[in-house]
Amino acid sequence: MKTQPASEAGSGKRTKRRLTRAERKEELAFYALTGPWLIGLAVFFAVPMAVSLGISLTRWDMLTPAEFVGLRNYTQAFTGDPLFWQSLKVTTLYALFSVPLGLVFSLLLSLLLNQAVRGMRLFRTIFYLPSVVSGVSVMVLWMWIFNPQIGLINMVLGAFGIEGPGWIFDPDWALPSMVIMSLWSSVGGSVIIWLAGLKGIPSTLYEAAELDGAGPLQKFWRVTVPMLTPTIFFNLVMGIIGAMQAFGEAYVMTKGGPMNSTLFFNFYLFDHAFQNFRMGYASALAWVLFVLILGLTALVVRSSAAWVYYEGERS
Repeated sequence: MKTQPASEAGSGKRTKRRLTRAERKEELAFYALTGPWLIGLAVFFAVPMAVSLGISLTRWDMLTPAEFVGLRNYTQAFTGDPLFWQSLKVTTLYALFSVPLGLVFSLLLSLLLNQAVRGMRLFRTIFYLPSVVSGVSVMVLWMWIFNPQIGLINMVLGAFGIEGPGWIFDPDWALPSMVIMSLWSSVGGSVIIWLAGLKGIPSTLYEAAELDGAGPLQKFWRVTVPMLTPTIFFNLVMGIIGAMQAFGEAYVMTKGGPMNSTLFFNFYLFDHAFQNFRMGYASALAWVLFVLILGLTALVVRSSAAWVYYEGERS
């Protein structure tokens, strides 16, 4: 009788094991539960993205048939459109300042709201309320606050003999005004996430640090910050994505001005699509923004291995 060599026996094809009734039910439950989500992902995300990519290769005004132009829209954006670079500059500066300031401000605020003080639940609710208020109503409120003549900020500054700037009506102050407004409107949602991270830090770590003689500042840098790195990572990624997609502030408050100082990339894209009816060029801009956000997110994710620490992780 001829026997099969051990090497061949180990590398031979395995016969597929028949699933038991319980395993088959579990498999069907998996497809039943994930199927609707996968269908929704394909219908509402994958297909529109593929169509958008195709439109970006055409010249189309939604009234006449689309004309294939290849990569001409992308070439025009990078070489023949100065406002493309202006909108990219404005969006990058906005993200560069609003994201770090938002992280620091919301973290400090969450540290205050994490104290065991009577009535703290009320304070947490108050600070979270701006996050659930309609975006347009918030922007209208800030338009009044930034008004140079009757605005609240300049009235307070005037009481101390200080002449306030023109804020959103001044090219030098329009973008800083947007950054200031972003701190008020977006901090509440981040604070909730920070608080969840702070509650997840074991108190035994602080007790051990106190036994070693650590002060409040040392406990913050040596215990709180390392344990909060997953939360920092999440808030950083979401902050970058949100800042790069800024749109409503420019659309409602400034229309991209004055002197294109608040010409966010998303607003510039919208203007080409629904004001100039250049859907092909707008789709190309959308894909440039998608690749830019994807690249920044991938960069942060790639760097997370060097500074993000998870509980129970071994070095």
